[in-house]
Amino acid sequence: MSVKKSYLKSPDQDQRPTVAKPKAKKQKGNWLLIGMGLTAVSLVSAAAGAILAVSLSATPLRQSSLSPEEEKVFSQDEAIAYKKLRLPELSRPVNILVLGTKVLTSELDEKPQEDLGYHALVNSFKGLSDTMLLLRFDPNGKKLRVLSIPRDTQANIGRGIQKINEANYYGGPALAAEAVSKLLADVPIDRYVRVNIQGVEKVIDALGGVNVYVPKDMKYTDHSQHLYIDLKQGEQHLDGSDAVAFLRYRYDRYGDIGRVQRQQMLMRSVVEQALKPQTILKMPEILSVIGAYIDTNLTVEELVALAGFASQTERSNMQMLMVPGGFSGDGKKEISYWLPYRNQIREMVAEYFDHGDIETIQVNDPTRLRIAIQDSTEDPEAVTQMINYLREEGYRRVFVSDNWEETLNKTRIIAQRGDDVGASTLRASLGVGEVLVESTGTLASDITIVLGKDWQRNYPNSENSAQENFLETQYNN
Repeated sequence: MSVKKSYLKSPDQDQRPTVAKPKAKKQKGNWLLIGMGLTAVSLVSAAAGAILAVSLSATPLRQSSLSPEEEKVFSQDEAIAYKKLRLPELSRPVNILVLGTKVLTSELDEKPQEDLGYHALVNSFKGLSDTMLLLRFDPNGKKLRVLSIPRDTQANIGRGIQKINEANYYGGPALAAEAVSKLLADVPIDRYVRVNIQGVEKVIDALGGVNVYVPKDMKYTDHSQHLYIDLKQGEQHLDGSDAVAFLRYRYDRYGDIGRVQRQQMLMRSVVEQALKPQTILKMPEILSVIGAYIDTNLTVEELVALAGFASQTERSNMQMLMVPGGFSGDGKKEISYWLPYRNQIREMVAEYFDHGDIETIQVNDPTRLRIAIQDSTEDPEAVTQMINYLREEGYRRVFVSDNWEETLNKTRIIAQRGDDVGASTLRASLGVGEVLVESTGTLASDITIVLGKDWQRNYPNSENSAQENFLETQYNN
């Protein structure tokens, strides 16, 4: 069975001096996921509570009622089976739509009795969906996939062409699921989870905060909302309030797409925090805050099955994608829509969501990949050597992007458009780095290589190569 990869053409670039292939490094063992991002923490916590609280209803976190017609939007097929110790396990792949809502007092149909003098956040699920994700839990392939759907995506939600995040406002989770399914070539939606942004803040506080690399200074003030964002570039330990500010900030050159990239960065950081042993001790606190801020039609058994699956998923099998598309203009903050690329969407859902005709897909030459290089080493020679090496290997469409300010020990090979095959082939050729299927790289690339110290140590003619390899050997031993 073939897999579709679409690469654009560009003129060949001049050959540069050749370099020898770098030495391969032995890869570290994989580590397990307890959850994935904010939503998974919620699911794991809810599942743990469900096991202990036998008196809970079948859908303990459901806070909205759907009509019979709305219920039909979601799959009624059984998704769990009982095997080991009679605990429920996933019996088939499950697609879950996750909607993160941010609602202000000014957006409520019924105004609050007390006038606070500003537009305050309220715990509601009925507003615009600030975050939209489609999660696929696949027990067959042992994969956990997260598809980010930009809130500004142009879509038909039954009221003409609008932004897809308006679907939840007009029709709740059912209309949102219909809109997402239609956008994604009729991919089925099994269940939904709605999370209020106030719940995100409280869960992160219950975790003790998260460590995140803030890629740039973020400063913004909106007195009407009492919103004050002031985050400094660099590695930061963010509490719940700062983490929400990190998510809400939009004033960069990528606008809403920058927000999507930060969502994926934060998800990875929350996963790492959730792996720490002390997190288990905070489970009661997490359970105490989660219920009021989540609305879902997942049952107790499904929550337990999803939590069990997530806890056994290897990091390399967690893949984060983004709906293929482009800005309706120059990509600045005044641009209204993220225009979906229908052909690429069909390819993506066929490959990653097992929906559609994958037999018609053609495999193209991976050397036609558009490869962006970001340097984190502050070593121009390392960048030059990477360009030369890639061109010797036949990769012609290579360009240098903005530096990555955080110094990385391990090179990241980011499959920006979900091409894990091309990224893995490139990783095997380079002999260094790790493959990440996520959308945090350069938008114009198919694959973004963020150079780390492992490449700096391994590329030929490095003055520090011998000394650094010796130190690394001593450290690892």
